[in-house]
Amino acid sequence: MAASKDYYEILGVERDADAKTIKRAFLKLARKLHPDVSNEPDAEEKFKEINEAYSVLSDEKRRANYDQFGNPDGPTGFGGDYVDMSDIFGGFGMDDLFSSFFGGMGGNSGARSVRTRGRDMGLNLHISLEEAAAGCTKTVAYDRLAPCDDCGGTGVGESGKVTTCSHCHGTGRVVTVQQTILGQMQTQTTCPECGGTGKIVEGACETCGGQGRTPSRETVQVQIPAGIHSGQSIRIKGRGEAGVRGEAAGDLVVTINVSEHEQFQRQGDDLYYVLAIDAFEAMVGTTYTIDGILANEKVDVVVPAGCQYGQRLVVSRYGMPRLHSSARGNLIVAVEVSIPTALTDEQLTLVHKLMVQRTSQAEKENQIPKAKADTKKKRPRKGHHK
Repeated sequence: MAASKDYYEILGVERDADAKTIKRAFLKLARKLHPDVSNEPDAEEKFKEINEAYSVLSDEKRRANYDQFGNPDGPTGFGGDYVDMSDIFGGFGMDDLFSSFFGGMGGNSGARSVRTRGRDMGLNLHISLEEAAAGCTKTVAYDRLAPCDDCGGTGVGESGKVTTCSHCHGTGRVVTVQQTILGQMQTQTTCPECGGTGKIVEGACETCGGQGRTPSRETVQVQIPAGIHSGQSIRIKGRGEAGVRGEAAGDLVVTINVSEHEQFQRQGDDLYYVLAIDAFEAMVGTTYTIDGILANEKVDVVVPAGCQYGQRLVVSRYGMPRLHSSARGNLIVAVEVSIPTALTDEQLTLVHKLMVQRTSQAEKENQIPKAKADTKKKRPRKGHHK
C-alpha cells in the first residue's frame, strides 16, 4: 500500500494521538459513512478511505513505518514474521465487521434476536517449506469484533446500568397463547425487548452502542510447530469474534498452507530431490553435498558406481521433521544422468579407446559360450528307427 494521503487528517486526529483516540475517531466516522447506514452517494468510497487510514494507524508497526518513511510497509515492504491479512484479502474485511456490528443489538428496546456468544473466525496463512520444517512464529494483523475498550465489554456507559427485562422477566423468551378450534396453542418466541438476552441496558456505552464490542484492528502471534502439513489448523482460544456484553468469545482458526519449494517436493514426511550428474560420475561413483531443508544443514549424497538413470538414493532422517516428534522422514534423491557434450578431442579419443577395449572384452567373453553352444548343436541325436 503506497501512502499518498494524510491518514491523520482523514481520521481527524493529531499525529501524537494514542490508540484509543484513533479508534474512537474511526468508529465515529464509520457510523456516519458505512454504506449500511449512510445515504450519501460517495459513502462507500469515504468508508474505504477511513478504513485504510485506520488499518495503518491502528497497527503499531505500520504506523511507525508510515511516520518514518511515508509508507506503512516501510522502504522495502514487509516480510519475515509479520503478515497483514487486510492486504492479503483486499483491505475490506472491516466492511463485513461493520455489517455484523450494525446488525447486532444495542441498549435500546426493540432489539432483534442476536447471537450473544462470539463466533469462530478463520484465516489462511501461507508459509514456506523451510518454515514448516523448522517451526516459526508469525505475527498476524487482522480485523475482528473485539471487547469495547471504553466499557470493558459490558456495554454500559459511565452512568448506565443493566436491568432485568420486565417483558420476559429475564428469560429472553416470551410465550403467547392462542385459542383455536383445536384448543389452546402455545408459541415461544425471542423477547422483542431485550433480543433474547434477558437484560436491558439503560445508558448504553456510546462507543459500542451497548453491545460491549466494536470492530477493531488486532494482532496475534501464531505459534507454528515444526513438521506441520498444508491444510492443518491451529486454534487460538478467545481470539475470534467477541461475545455480546462479555459473553464468551469465539476462537481464531488459522489454516496453514505450505508453499511449494523450488528444489524439494514433499510427500508425507519424506522429501524428494532431483540430482543431475553426468555419465562419468554415474559410472565411477561420486559424493555430492547439498543444502538440507533446515538452516545451515548439509547433506552428503553418495552416488554408487554404476548408478542408473532414475535410480533413487535414500538418505535417512534428512526429510521433514515429524509433527510433535523428534523423528524425521527421509530424503529421497532421484538421479538424472546426462551425457557430456563439451568433451575435448583428447577426451573423446580416450572414450573411444575405452569403448573399443570394452567391445573387445565382451566379444572374448561371448566366444566360449558360443563355441559350447555350436558344439552342442552339432552333437548327433540319438533316436529310435522304425
